[in-house]
Amino acid sequence: MATRLKSIEPGADPLDDQSLPGWLYHDPEFLEAEKVAFLRAAPQIVCHESEIREPGEWRTLEYLGESVIVIRGDDGQIRAFANVCRHRGSRVVDGAAGCDKVLTCPYHAWSYARDGRLVGVPHRSEYPGLRTEDLGLTPLPLENWHGFLFVALEPGSPSVAEMMAPYEHEVEPYRFEDLRVLGRVTVRSRQLNWKTLCDNYSDHLHIPVGHPGLTRLFGKSYRIEARPHVDKMEGDLVDRVSLNPSERAYQRWLPKVAALPESHQRKWLYYKLFPNIAFDIYPDQVDFMQFIPQTSTTTMIREISYALPDDRREMKAVRYLNWRINRRVNAEDTELITRVQLGMQSPSYKAGPLGTSEVCLRSFSKKLRRMIPEARLDSPPPAGWSRLANA
Repeated sequence: MATRLKSIEPGADPLDDQSLPGWLYHDPEFLEAEKVAFLRAAPQIVCHESEIREPGEWRTLEYLGESVIVIRGDDGQIRAFANVCRHRGSRVVDGAAGCDKVLTCPYHAWSYARDGRLVGVPHRSEYPGLRTEDLGLTPLPLENWHGFLFVALEPGSPSVAEMMAPYEHEVEPYRFEDLRVLGRVTVRSRQLNWKTLCDNYSDHLHIPVGHPGLTRLFGKSYRIEARPHVDKMEGDLVDRVSLNPSERAYQRWLPKVAALPESHQRKWLYYKLFPNIAFDIYPDQVDFMQFIPQTSTTTMIREISYALPDDRREMKAVRYLNWRINRRVNAEDTELITRVQLGMQSPSYKAGPLGTSEVCLRSFSKKLRRMIPEARLDSPPPAGWSRLANA
């Protein structure tokens, strides 16, 4: 019978200089252990509060097989619920967005008010002793962090405010509360483990190798650091004019932003919150990304852009150029990390060394080994070990 490894106490560890073994990036049981250890409790963004300004407006999020709905009530308060009818478990609403006076289940027409209360039960006489006050939509933890609405399937993770506390002074000038949606939510499915994506977006060493455009824009100015719950990367636009037309135009036309200090007028910031959410912060806009695990080798990338209202022609132009530049970067990343995923799935791959500057990858590996001790093993434990983790 399989037995669980003991948890490792924080501190020096002989494995600190090694990356994670390849089997963690494609093993279905390891994903199940991750769900229990931290993924279900991890805060996930649904939308910005400005996207549900009117009573009855709602947005949904699909995460780990669950559907979550956030909705503004008649009292103006925003609440989060499991999108599950309390009668027979049907999904109550369909789609990513909507606005309703009452949320009515399409299966048996049980109806819920905008605050989640059960207010309509057809054939009520058939349910003697029914207490409608006990059968409202199941509430979920909701956090409003500077206008961004985060939900969790269960408690156990630090709040976004706690995670981002060390950087509160850095994000304050960007006026997150005043942001408005720019475009629409896009989702892209990739044949990758979610960690393959997350590792890449905390890896600074691949930028001069795999991203010639970013190197032209930022030279060697990229800097990284790892906090307990957040990886940070930043770079400053160089004065040297790029030979690429889109990059050169972005450098030239990026206008001054009144709210930002001079030090941030030409700075790109990136914060990746453990385990799978990230903010890309530019002078011209703010992008949000989620790496949502679907299977052990499939991940849904969910992203959307926000910006402060600004009708200047040059601002509209640089936002478009930002999109063009980052579309190229995303294509480069997709090619690079697909190669990594294939290598991780090869039996020939063993955990490789980590350089002293790879502080974010070191931090991520240590967290995973501490939270799931089986991550210390070179190969998967006997089948069934994740059931013990779940227990």
